[in-house]
Amino acid sequence: MKAFSKFIALFLISSLCPQYANSQTDSCSNNLTAVNGAKFRFDISSLNCDAVWTAQDYILRYAQASSNVWSFVLSAPSIECYVAMGFSPDGGMVGSSAIVGWVDSGGVSGMHQYYLGGQTPAQVLPDQGDLVIVGNSTSIFVVGSTIYMSFQLNASTPLNQLIYSVGKSGAFPSSPLNLLTEHQYAIATTINYVTGQTQTVKGYSNLKKNHGILNMLGWGILLPIGAIVARHCKEWDPIWFYSHISIQSLGFILGVAGISCGFVLEHKLKSVGFIVNVSRHKGIGIFILILGCLQMMAVLARPDKASKLRKYWNWYHHNVGRLLILFAVANVFYGIHLGLPGRGWDVGYGIVLVGLFIIAVVLEIRMWMRK
Repeated sequence: MKAFSKFIALFLISSLCPQYANSQTDSCSNNLTAVNGAKFRFDISSLNCDAVWTAQDYILRYAQASSNVWSFVLSAPSIECYVAMGFSPDGGMVGSSAIVGWVDSGGVSGMHQYYLGGQTPAQVLPDQGDLVIVGNSTSIFVVGSTIYMSFQLNASTPLNQLIYSVGKSGAFPSSPLNLLTEHQYAIATTINYVTGQTQTVKGYSNLKKNHGILNMLGWGILLPIGAIVARHCKEWDPIWFYSHISIQSLGFILGVAGISCGFVLEHKLKSVGFIVNVSRHKGIGIFILILGCLQMMAVLARPDKASKLRKYWNWYHHNVGRLLILFAVANVFYGIHLGLPGRGWDVGYGIVLVGLFIIAVVLEIRMWMRK
């Protein structure tokens, strides 16, 4: 138990330390002309501005330059990956046309239009698409820690369902085919070109939030509480037992509901063309579900206290429970990292775990002092 407590303590400390902090390298208050106006190939003096993807610090500036010409400037942190902005007819990736740009560590840059014809890299076609790009209007460059991608489109009004994505670190398209690799993160939005308001597509973001909350509450909070009750409340027999069973059962039910939401979310994202790589998160979740089912079945097969098998059952039940909690906590943090809801979720969940850990330590000390 002491080794287990030390492991939990080290895990909590490491999880609360920032893994990666996106400092906002650009903002709508910045003057583009002052930043590096000479590298833009069209007038940037009166562009509208919106923070379209706060989790990745994507800033979009745009304006109607003339009756059939629209100007766009997308900025993002330069973190050794491509940036992409797609125009979708229906909010999905499949069927949309995207502008993708990159500048590698050696200063080699590229910028191409891609037609997203399917969900595999082979169906993402370079130098094809429905966007009519104004000649000699494109530019891609890095200033400080920010990458700027600018272009103009010939259109009376561009499609207002916009998709943004960020590539995997170091995975750039290469000549001569310039095939695009799978993105790391993506988001779908809608924009009102008149009011300048951008909204994230809500249908799947709500499902993603439900998936996270249910799993966090079920596997990541209630199960540790139930374990604390089982270890430190046995003096109140049989209340501790029924409390333990009730808390763990509720945690299991919420956890199963959360995992189910995850499967539905993955299916829905793929159905509209969002290629999501959550295989590791999904695999850990399935492993947690298996452990949870084993624990529930173990309760039904619990030997009598006088049985010789009881000590082996206790060892099995306790250690499988500890393993389940460890993987659940780790996967909750990993899911927060994948979902990119903001640093507050990491901190909030970490504070809850620290509170539970302190309670467990105090009760552990109390138990040893009584002995």
